[in-house]
Amino acid sequence: MKRRDFIRKTGLTAAGALASPYILPSGRLFAPTGSRMNGHVILVMFAGGVRQQESILQRYLDDSQENEPYPGNIMYNMLNGQEPEEKIVYGTGQGGINPIPQILDQTLQTQGTIFREVSALSAGHYGGLNSLIQGSTVTTQGLKNRPLNPTIFEYLRRHGGYSATDMWFIGSGISNSVPLLNYSAHSDYGAAYGANFFAPSVTFSEVGQEFLGDAKIYHPENELTPIYQLKYFLDNSFEEYAGGLLSLGNTEEEKQNIKGFMDDMFTRTQNGTIAMPPLTDNNDLGTVGYACEVIRHFKPALTVVNLNSVDRCHSNFSGYLSSLHRADHAIGHLWNFIQNEVPEIANDTTMIITPECGRNLESNNILDENDWRAYDHSDLNSLRVWTTMVGPNVPSNLEIGGEGNPVGQVTDTMMTIADILGVKPEVQAAGLVAPGTNSLFDLI
Repeated sequence: MKRRDFIRKTGLTAAGALASPYILPSGRLFAPTGSRMNGHVILVMFAGGVRQQESILQRYLDDSQENEPYPGNIMYNMLNGQEPEEKIVYGTGQGGINPIPQILDQTLQTQGTIFREVSALSAGHYGGLNSLIQGSTVTTQGLKNRPLNPTIFEYLRRHGGYSATDMWFIGSGISNSVPLLNYSAHSDYGAAYGANFFAPSVTFSEVGQEFLGDAKIYHPENELTPIYQLKYFLDNSFEEYAGGLLSLGNTEEEKQNIKGFMDDMFTRTQNGTIAMPPLTDNNDLGTVGYACEVIRHFKPALTVVNLNSVDRCHSNFSGYLSSLHRADHAIGHLWNFIQNEVPEIANDTTMIITPECGRNLESNNILDENDWRAYDHSDLNSLRVWTTMVGPNVPSNLEIGGEGNPVGQVTDTMMTIADILGVKPEVQAAGLVAPGTNSLFDLI
């Protein structure tokens, strides 16, 4: 067998199917239906458990650490408010003493609408992510299981006529069942209506570069070792989640488009020209950099980006503050990139940001390097979150609800996407969302 024929049938075929996104059929099932508000939505799942006190309430060390009465806003791309004046640990430099410079000239709060007190339906990460993606929390839903009810991707593809390359889910990794969120186990929907899943931290890791970069060609007779190493890498990365991959088809046009994109990403990764945020010292920031590239190349109707570095709060409160500050930096970069680098969709894109759950009111008494207490997520305070929305048709500088006055719930995020992209009636008719779920536009 010739080397070129071999690689077409083995190494790069496997790499394209597994290390690259999950590619689904791109042919439209139906013509788009419903009235769309605009053509593009970005959902940032501000995941990992974000405590209300340090984020939207801007209390910094107030209400969390004894004898540390230092308030302040460490999310100043998103929120209006004065940053802390003392005890700075969340920035760069030794001990995090230097806050990251603000990216946006106007905060998202000024540009859009904030629901300051929203009810989460789950105190757990995976249940919370399911709330955002499928608009409901099923009590039997557990780790290692696909969503039991349809995801927003499936509603959009089945009822809105969107193609597979209109739907992208960009994960910050492949742990904690996150790759299972691109389609559900529901018998009326499923893989045929799912989204492309892409975990850049895996594909473009050092191991990914070693095995997949530079369009490597492996010969079956004298390069069996790297072939098996490649197989091990792919199996180790995707084995638990690859059960449905063999049933997923794709058009030749899609294959070539994705292949061209991935080849370009490998080259630009090596050259350091990915559209990264100014600071790139944690995984969330890298995830957002590649999300920018997906948006620039494919201009999807829906892009979902999962951030989860703030999950450090279980054992390191200082690290949690640092990750919270960086998530704000990443979101500021993402919105700025869309407005300035993708002019075709700049005025046709809505961005929604929602945490999947909060954090406890009382600490777990684990101390970090600053002797600050850490927080888990299991009590009623963990069911307190917020939602920010910005883009066309979104009122500017509007605040809804507040502490002691919750308005809306996390499942409203999914219904809002359905509303914007024209499938809200079909989602409501399916009857599979949580009671009380509304579009945020109905609550404004």
